[in-house]
Amino acid sequence: MSADKSLSHLDSSGRPTMVDVTEKGVTEREAHARASVVLPDAVLDALVNSAGELVSKKGSVFTVASIAGVMAAKRTHELIPFCHPLGLTGCNVDLQLNGRVVEISAHCRVVHKTGVEMEALTAATVAALTVYDMCKACSHDIQIRETHLVSKTGGKQDFHRE
Repeated sequence: MSADKSLSHLDSSGRPTMVDVTEKGVTEREAHARASVVLPDAVLDALVNSAGELVSKKGSVFTVASIAGVMAAKRTHELIPFCHPLGLTGCNVDLQLNGRVVEISAHCRVVHKTGVEMEALTAATVAALTVYDMCKACSHDIQIRETHLVSKTGGKQDFHRE
């Protein structure tokens, strides 16, 4: 197998490897990711309180999911083999109920030699999984959808989804 030079996680022999960031410059980097969770009526009927918040027997769904997302972002390098460990300078995970859809937004920031898009994606994904976990007693017909990177800044090139 010959190494494709456009794939940064392959060495000259085509073996998977962690990217060496020794020569990269330290810059401020930020990433924003989103995910959505579609809830069936059975979950909404059982768990939405008078204030419009999702509360299960395990507690406030959005509070627990937000904490889980931040915790996951901080441990991304333990989950994704070639991610560098990063000391995040900021991470927040916001959740909002819009009709039947829980909209999750994760923002991560760092001053480092490598970006935080994997941390933002991990935060959004784990927050979505936590929503599922906390609501599954009411129904397993919960759909996790549309996890994607919205934007990233810093480093070689910026990215902004249309």
